[in-house]
Amino acid sequence: MAAALREIPMPHKMVVIMVDPILEVREIRHCYGSTVALDGVSLTVGRGELFGLLGPNGAGKTTLMSILAGLQEPSDGSVWVAGQRLSRSARGLRCRIGIATQDLALYPELTARENLLFFGRLYRLHESELRPRVETLLATVGLSDRAEQRAGTFSGGMKRRLNLAIAVVHQPELLLLDEPTTGVDPQSRNHIFEFVRQLNSAGLTVIYTSHYMEEVQSLCPRIAILDQGRLIACDTLPNLLRLQKTLIHLRLPQVPAGLIEKLQVLPGVTEVQAGVDQITLTTTESGLLLPKLAAACLQYHLEPTSLELDQPTLERVFLHLTGHELRD
Repeated sequence: MAAALREIPMPHKMVVIMVDPILEVREIRHCYGSTVALDGVSLTVGRGELFGLLGPNGAGKTTLMSILAGLQEPSDGSVWVAGQRLSRSARGLRCRIGIATQDLALYPELTARENLLFFGRLYRLHESELRPRVETLLATVGLSDRAEQRAGTFSGGMKRRLNLAIAVVHQPELLLLDEPTTGVDPQSRNHIFEFVRQLNSAGLTVIYTSHYMEEVQSLCPRIAILDQGRLIACDTLPNLLRLQKTLIHLRLPQVPAGLIEKLQVLPGVTEVQAGVDQITLTTTESGLLLPKLAAACLQYHLEPTSLELDQPTLERVFLHLTGHELRD
C-alpha cells in the first residue's frame, strides 16, 4: 500500500511529508575531485511508491543510485532506509535493498536457474525458501523454458529479465532500477513493465530511472528530475504536466477577425495565433475550452476541417526544465 502523503506546493517542487517513508535522502553532496556530481539533493520516497528519477546524462543519477544502494558513501549528507542510516558497512540494511544496474550483473557461464540460486545463496537464503522462489521468478519473467540454458547465450531482452529477477531474489523492501530496458525488444520491455507493476502492487517500493520518457510517464505517479547534480523538480505526474500548456491547432475555411477576438477572451486561453485558414490556441484548460471553441465557430457558421491537440508530455516538461536533449 502506498504511503499517505501531504504535498506543499513550491516552484517546480513539492515538500512531501510522508506518513511512512522508506527512503530519506538528506542534503546529499558528492564530488569526484573538483567535479560536483551531486549538490545538496534531498528527497523522500514513501513505502510502496513507484518513483521515477530522470535527468540528462551527467546529471548525477548513477552516482545517486550507487549511494542509495550503499555501494559508495556520499561526500556529505546522509541516506536513511526504513528509519536507519545507510552506509557501506550496514550489511543487514543493504540486504533490504535490491538493485538492477544498467550494466548486467549475471554470470554468462551459469544457467538462468544457477544464476538465481547463486545470488540467493549470497543473501544466505535457506534452500527450502530459495528453490521455490527461483522457480516462481523464472516463470514470472518468462524464462522457465530457458532455465537450463546458459545466460551467455540469451538475447539482450532475456538477460535484462534475468537481471531483474536476480535483483529481487532476496525479496527486498526497496528496489532500484537503473535503465532496466536498455537494448531490449518490445516483448521483453512489456514483460519488464508488467513485472515491475506486479512487484509494486505487492508492496515493493521501486525507484525507476530511464532514458525513455514514455516509460516513466506510464509507470510512475511521482517523479524527480535531476540536472547538473541538483534536484530541479519533484512532483506528481499531473502537477509536472501542468507546467506545460496544451496547443490546439484548428483549421477553418477562413478566419474572421471577430472570431479571433472572441477566442482571445475565453477562460483558459493564454495566446491565440492566427493564419489565413488556421488558428493555434495555447491553453491550460483544453477539456473545458473545446466546447466553447465549437460554439464560437458555430456562431460564425464555420465548420473546422481539422482539429489537433498537442498535449503536455513528460518529455516536453523535461526539456522545459533542463533545456537539454535527453541524450546529450
